[in-house]
Amino acid sequence: MSERTIALVTGANKGIGYEIAAGLGALGWSVGIGARDDQRRKDAVERLRAAGVDAFEVPLDVTDDASATAAARLIEDQAGRLDVLVNNAGIAGAMPQEPTRIDPATIRTVVETNVIGVIRVTNAMMPLLRRSASPRIVNMSSAVGSLTRQSGRAADETAGPVAVAYAPSKTFLNAVTLQYARELRGTNILVNLACPGYVATDLNGFHGVRTPEQGAAIAVKLATLPDDGPTGRFFEDAGEVPW
Repeated sequence: MSERTIALVTGANKGIGYEIAAGLGALGWSVGIGARDDQRRKDAVERLRAAGVDAFEVPLDVTDDASATAAARLIEDQAGRLDVLVNNAGIAGAMPQEPTRIDPATIRTVVETNVIGVIRVTNAMMPLLRRSASPRIVNMSSAVGSLTRQSGRAADETAGPVAVAYAPSKTFLNAVTLQYARELRGTNILVNLACPGYVATDLNGFHGVRTPEQGAAIAVKLATLPDDGPTGRFFEDAGEVPW
């Protein structure tokens, strides 16, 4: 069993996920690069290793049960446990997403990745997390999932465009994360939500105003919480995000 801290980051072949992996790797951790595209995953691992990160490939499609099970088996064989899980993989879905015009299939697709995928991977990894002395789960959400911000007077400025698939998927993820925190209360597993801010990634056509490295910072912070740290909370760089 490895003495290094072992982390898995889903959707880590690019963007925020890649920078989260780089940030955790800079701490001397061993980081699994979870991604479904074989070549992009391989390229990401090679780049991280060239930068001095102890990175390893984890083939993972978060929408597939067998893939999540196989990923857990790979980590068990390689490390024997998992200390940190960062559920970063996510999609925006086809735009536009006005509720009166959207194809319900788009909502199903987004929820399958952004919500059910998180549940699928978390549950597959749970036996390995329970073997850790200080397990942490970080779910990458977004402030667009905040009902407070969506319903506020400045919603157009603070909650993004109307997006009936993507924004509610993050609200759903927030609610799911709270249920995990409630179930796991009294254990040593801390589970929290991170909002990276409006980051320039392919998810938004690179229209964001923050860099992926800036967006990754809050996830790295939550991944390294002390044992008496918070659980069941929603954070951005500036502090807590209102529900």
